[in-house]
Amino acid sequence: MEWYPRHRRDLPWRHTRDPYAIWLSEVILQQTRVKQGLPYYLDFISTYPAVHDLAAAPEDEVLRHWQGLGYYSRARNMHHTAQQVVRDYAGQFPATYAELLKLRGVGQYTAAAIASFAFGEKVAVLDGNVYRVLARVFGIAADIAAPSSRKEFQALADTLIPAAAPDEFNQAIMEFGAIQCTPLKPDCLFCPLQHQCFAFQHGMVHELPVKSKAKASRTRYFHYLVLRHGETVYMKKRGPKDIWQGLYDFVLTETNAAELPATDLVDAVTAVGGQVATGRAEEPVQSLRHVLSHQKVEARFHTIWLRQPLAGPDLRATGLAAFTAEQTHALPKPVLIANFLDKGWK
Repeated sequence: MEWYPRHRRDLPWRHTRDPYAIWLSEVILQQTRVKQGLPYYLDFISTYPAVHDLAAAPEDEVLRHWQGLGYYSRARNMHHTAQQVVRDYAGQFPATYAELLKLRGVGQYTAAAIASFAFGEKVAVLDGNVYRVLARVFGIAADIAAPSSRKEFQALADTLIPAAAPDEFNQAIMEFGAIQCTPLKPDCLFCPLQHQCFAFQHGMVHELPVKSKAKASRTRYFHYLVLRHGETVYMKKRGPKDIWQGLYDFVLTETNAAELPATDLVDAVTAVGGQVATGRAEEPVQSLRHVLSHQKVEARFHTIWLRQPLAGPDLRATGLAAFTAEQTHALPKPVLIANFLDKGWK
């Protein structure tokens, strides 16, 4: 609590007790660094200054503003939650931790953050930074990736939080983990908790916290067919139960290798009702790499000129639709597709 006022970063969501603004910042900063998330927060709070504005926005528009942050289910849950708050709570966020947990996409950490920062409720937050500080200072060897460990850490955090300033304490311990007790190069030499820290005293700073390794990353090979005719290009909206649900991309063929044989390419075009315009010069294939949490995507974009526009029945059967170049830039897209359109498509 003494360290925090001298070292804290000046962040916009720390100057408000508006639960909407605090909730927005917490959703954006889940699995996102502050430096990356800050421009998105400023964009959202400017575009949708109140929960009613976000609730009334079309999903496509919300996803477009979210583009580049990844984990798009967060954006869809956020949009749904805004509508839930307007519909079920008359536009006012619930004022308690228990009620906040009833909102879609609001877990224990987010509920604790909103409850303490906006309403002063004495409930401890538990994010990756807090896990790390507690594990090192108190010498806790429980695996922080195991769900069973949460109770142990939560119980400890709840004994530390002061009733008089729960918001300040939660902000302080998270900030301490973010800029002092960092994962790889913690500033132990100038740490105010040096003498109480179990990890420092026992030479275990780099052994704590204990976290089981994530699954090994796998490589996938995506071949996108950029079907064009005249001034239009054909794209489709990805369906439900999809990591990129609600986002637009091109006809996709996935293979086990980096190359797509020419016969397979023609078959894929034929399968959606297209005919390759053989008279046009072949366009160079654009290659892009996209790294996700547990997989690496090696993508190749094959620009295919069609002899004639796709017919209505084929469009309905495939979910494809024709767009101009200008329209494609306004669509919500995976960052992989956005990068291609920004850098590699004329």
